Amino acid sequence: MDDVVYDRAGHGEPLVLIHGIGHRRQAWAPVFPLLTPHRDVIAVDLPGFGESPEPAGGYGVEPALVMFKDLFTELGLDRPHVAGNSLGGLLSLELGRAGLVRSVTALSPAGLWNRRQKLYAIATLKAHRALAQRTPPNVVRRLAATAAGRKALVGMIVGRPELLSPEIVAEDAHALATAPGFEPTAAQSRGSFRFTGPVTGVPVTIAWAQHDRVLARPRVAELRKVAPNGTFTLLPGCGHVPMSDDPELVAKTLLAGSR
Repeated sequence: MDDVVYDRAGHGEPLVLIHGIGHRRQAWAPVFPLLTPHRDVIAVDLPGFGESPEPAGGYGVEPALVMFKDLFTELGLDRPHVAGNSLGGLLSLELGRAGLVRSVTALSPAGLWNRRQKLYAIATLKAHRALAQRTPPNVVRRLAATAAGRKALVGMIVGRPELLSPEIVAEDAHALATAPGFEPTAAQSRGSFRFTGPVTGVPVTIAWAQHDRVLARPRVAELRKVAPNGTFTLLPGCGHVPMSDDPELVAKTLLAGSR
């Protein structure tokens, strides 16, 4: 199995957290301590992102499902709860459809789009990565030190960039700029890369960020096709990556979804 890097802490039923494209497991840091009193929390770096090496089996949904199945076995997890954001939300839904988990919570998941929405989302994320790559680290640090600079760097991704520390913004920009998995993962979108479901037999919560500027929020009728018995909620005041915008609300959503 690929040498996947993860953080694990807490007590209770297992809950695996999956970040989005270009991000890293630290995306969950604002909610992690709110979850650990209630769950055995495992936040992973997807292969090719954060500190996890590139996958031997390539990128895509199917290799990711194999990786997670192996990881669950290695960690002694019998169908854990799973939650994900963006790409992580898509993978969480895929894990639910495959019957590998006991519940799914997806925060603004990728894959629930039409072709135009997909092209816009991928172009937005690529532009965000290009900005991180082209801006010298010392300039990133200088920008991140001000509220206006943080908004310029991450305002497309989060709803309240002023809540992020300068250090986190700079480290996230470096992770985005250097992730070897970004391009091959984005290249998967040239295919359908669309999740149509359905996910049945396990509880599913799909929570959409109110101020998501990357992914368009589907109509409830469309969500119902993906998760016929799902729970659909809105995350007020949050951007595409909502964990730092309202940690308490996100933690509450994850705990309810994994009840």
